Amino acid sequence: MTELATQTEVEHPPTPNQPDVESSGAAYALGAVVLGSLSLAACGGGGGSASSGSGGSVATLPPPTQPQAARFVGMSGLGATQADLDALTSRGYEAWLDAQFNAPRSLSHFDWLLSKGYGVAADRYQSAGLDATIWRKLLGSPDVLRQRVVLALSEIFVVSATGLNTAWAKFALAAYLDMLEERAFGTYRELLGAVSLSCAMGVYLNMRGNQKGDPKTGRQPDENYAREVMQLFSIGLLQLNPDGSPKTLADGRAQYTYNQEHVTALAQVFTGWDFNTTNVNASPAFMREPMRHIAARFATGDKSVLGVAIPASADGPTALNKALDVLADHPNVGPFIGRQLIQRLVCSNPSPAYVARVSAVFANNGRGQRGDLKAVIRAILLDPEAISPPAGPASGKLREPVLRFVQWARTFGVTSPSDAWAVGDTSNPSSRLGQSPLRSPSVFNFFRPGYLPPDSALGTNAVTAPEFQLCNETTVAGYLNFMQSVIQNGIGDLKPDYTAYLTLANDAAALVTRFNLLLAGGRLGADTQATLVSAVSTITATTDTGRLNRVRAAILLVMAAPEYLIQV
Repeated sequence: MTELATQTEVEHPPTPNQPDVESSGAAYALGAVVLGSLSLAACGGGGGSASSGSGGSVATLPPPTQPQAARFVGMSGLGATQADLDALTSRGYEAWLDAQFNAPRSLSHFDWLLSKGYGVAADRYQSAGLDATIWRKLLGSPDVLRQRVVLALSEIFVVSATGLNTAWAKFALAAYLDMLEERAFGTYRELLGAVSLSCAMGVYLNMRGNQKGDPKTGRQPDENYAREVMQLFSIGLLQLNPDGSPKTLADGRAQYTYNQEHVTALAQVFTGWDFNTTNVNASPAFMREPMRHIAARFATGDKSVLGVAIPASADGPTALNKALDVLADHPNVGPFIGRQLIQRLVCSNPSPAYVARVSAVFANNGRGQRGDLKAVIRAILLDPEAISPPAGPASGKLREPVLRFVQWARTFGVTSPSDAWAVGDTSNPSSRLGQSPLRSPSVFNFFRPGYLPPDSALGTNAVTAPEFQLCNETTVAGYLNFMQSVIQNGIGDLKPDYTAYLTLANDAAALVTRFNLLLAGGRLGADTQATLVSAVSTITATTDTGRLNRVRAAILLVMAAPEYLIQV
């Protein structure tokens, strides 16, 4: 079991270099100081959050205030204008969610790539267009809740352009995202089946081409997907209580969910699958289809999953469906997947009571259905601890770098008139965000759900804070430099529209107050606001250029403030 346990580990970030924060004026220079205090401000100690109530989601909630609306959009969306906040305060939480659940999907990633001419044989090994279509949806698609959930799911059921070595890789990833969009509000079991048979996952975790054993050559079925579908996509390493806490034996030892024998047995089930084509070079169309089963490659004999027998008479698709049924019905799935969705949407260290309430909805949506993701997402976002977070240093989460950038773009009307969406790969930690969608360095995502920041009060008190795995001196400076550039210049033809805020520029306090609401949900403390106002006031606002510089500086400084970076 030591081997299994160590697979949750990923490489630590590289030794950080000395920050090299550019500055163009007192306001920008101050941003480095404010952001540099992030880890101190966020690591104030404390244990787990206290539950603010029992039972499921609140049935009827009063309409949110403007700051509450900004908070809610921060959890369930990707950024908001003043008009968006006004709509939410007018409609209320439930009606807003209903509208988002029913919002139509925009043009698929796959079809967008085809429309741009990428589906030609000469392009089959090229990656151009992949990042563009991902940013197109994140920055511009109106179904913000779906896009937020898809991003969350892509960080749980991970596939990555890093390590996806196949023809038409970008189409495989585009089809994978389209599948997540289609399944985001469906059932967990349907999602697990679609993930398992997707071409992208087939390549990424070696299920594609996996064959039965051959005693003549010593070949054995590949165990990669069998291991990760249990460890990462369904039940996790440890037996869990409904509140997410680990079950223990009488002597206090943890109970594992599976062992190496279970992995080897499940690998037999996952044999015989391959692309649904005999000519991978002709067209990428097969990448949007599930893999097909080839009976001659399927392992013979009796099989099992977690000790549940699968008879030798079962063919490949029947065996796979039986195995996935067993995994989806395991009592661990609700707390294991539910807690990670809470982490991706609301807070890094949810209380056991919060996890238990979400697990209960996963087990039964109120109509006898298990694994209803729409009901689970609704329960997460309308839970008392989401609407009114408990006080304490364990509340909230560090905003992911990608979500900070997307929020800025959404809030300030960034579009791509040419439909190029040329943001590109933002993985570079020293000059960009240190994170880029679908470019995780491994199947373990950009950060682990159980990550405890070392040498910090959070780690000492066992407060999980996944996003802090991306936070070091290099990424702090890289983020600030990147945001300074895009706030001022945009990227390519993606330009922000600050027109509506120029009239506030003569009043530095009013400017900071507005961005405090739109970006930070009104969370900036009085001292922080005073510091920011003082810095913005040093920029002369007697000309249009001066007023525009004030707007840009105020945005950057708000997005550098610890109270913004820690979303509560």
